[in-house]
Amino acid sequence: MKKLLYHTFIFAALAIGFTSCNDDEDPDNGVTITGIPPTASIEAGGTLGPVTATATAPDGLAQLVITKDGATLATVPLTGTTASTPFEYTALPEDAGKNVVFTFTVTDVDGDQAVATHVLTVGAEETVISVSSNITSDVTWETGKVYILQGRISVEAGATLTIQPGVIVKGSAGSGANASALVVARDATINAVGEANNPIIFTSFADQIQPGQIVSPNLTPDINGLWGGVLILGNATCSLGGDVTETQIEGIPPSDTNGLYGGNDDDDNSGMFKYVSIRHGGANIGEGNEINGLTLGGVGRGTEIEFVEVVGNQDDGIEWFGGTVNVTNAVVWNAGDDALDTDQAWAGTLTNFVVVAGSETDHALEIDGPEGSYLAGHTLRNGSVKGDGANTELGDFRDGARGSFDGIYFFNFPSPNELDDDMEKIGRGDFSLSGDESNENFANGDLMFALLETTLPTSVATTLAEVFKNGTDVHASDVATPLSGADVSVFAGWSWTSEAGELSDF
Repeated sequence: MKKLLYHTFIFAALAIGFTSCNDDEDPDNGVTITGIPPTASIEAGGTLGPVTATATAPDGLAQLVITKDGATLATVPLTGTTASTPFEYTALPEDAGKNVVFTFTVTDVDGDQAVATHVLTVGAEETVISVSSNITSDVTWETGKVYILQGRISVEAGATLTIQPGVIVKGSAGSGANASALVVARDATINAVGEANNPIIFTSFADQIQPGQIVSPNLTPDINGLWGGVLILGNATCSLGGDVTETQIEGIPPSDTNGLYGGNDDDDNSGMFKYVSIRHGGANIGEGNEINGLTLGGVGRGTEIEFVEVVGNQDDGIEWFGGTVNVTNAVVWNAGDDALDTDQAWAGTLTNFVVVAGSETDHALEIDGPEGSYLAGHTLRNGSVKGDGANTELGDFRDGARGSFDGIYFFNFPSPNELDDDMEKIGRGDFSLSGDESNENFANGDLMFALLETTLPTSVATTLAEVFKNGTDVHASDVATPLSGADVSVFAGWSWTSEAGELSDF
């Protein structure tokens, strides 16, 4: 990534052509310097010039000395009687909001001097910063600033991106190969650590939110697909078709090798991701291929992920593709497809989670089995899941799903297995084990449920066995006051979901 603040000054006098007067030189004929404007203004981080200083001394030039605020920047030897030198200066961070004074002093061989003074006014600190190239060395995004992703930006292997509390990251509009996203490649590191009252927010360029705000001033939480999302990729084990050890993550074109994930290092560390809200993402990069709010591909257990929110994503809220990473305190609101989706034998744990389904949410939970011979299960523990009352299914456990699901409370779902006059199913409030493999895993203990609870719609004559398939073997009850569920207090103060009052009935 190009650094936005840096300092250069350039003198062509180091290798410059000179013109000489005739040999009849009168002593003390004086010295002049021209071409330096008395004043100029630039933005913070901007560049002055180049401007061209022309020095003349009939008795012969000796040197040019340039100072900044009284301190010498350079002393350049000169010869001949005339020399022209370009000068360029890029403002340093400490120059922001100041008048910087430069002096250009030309001395001839007799000691005569001419001085030109330039006052450079530097604007206030740059607060909106465009990011248009991959991050290839360590970079820090600073509190109080807004960073604009101008396309798909990757933190490449060996580089660390540090994001300070309160930073706003906005993805520019685009779809297909031009969809904006932040990709943390394998062997790269992200340290995005917000605070309980000052989260890091990833959102759309269309969002008018500014540092210090939690709630968008102009976008509603159901608007989605305005940019891509965040993808963190690692070297941990995944169960992939053909038992290959790596593959390309969905949402990133195959031509971009920063999209590869998978390996055999289950302790792999991709950094820290805490107190982060991701909003209005899920741009479509191809037919039926959208980017998730937060994608975790082959991420290792050395990575720390907690206090994460996804709001209004067109595809899934959070999706795990293999790996061993653990996630704590996650909330997904208004997912356009599945709120939580697991694939390829993710072997970590999700603890204390909340799902608030929207009108487009398909499944609150979609749990997929392994794709290769590597078998592993994950754990979802202490969750509260609110349906939209009409369209969302509680969960679908498919294709040999494995894992443990413990202490999850579901409410505000439609009537399960409701039939119309033609005996066609119209209700979606189901908890389904799909396929022989998933049912076999349930029977042999590789797919386990404990303390699943639901509050059924009023006056619905149905049994919990119809809600939770094989319900007679599940510790479940029809409850008004649940024994299970999430501690929603941890989402207060930093998540839009909480600030909007969406957790008030949990």
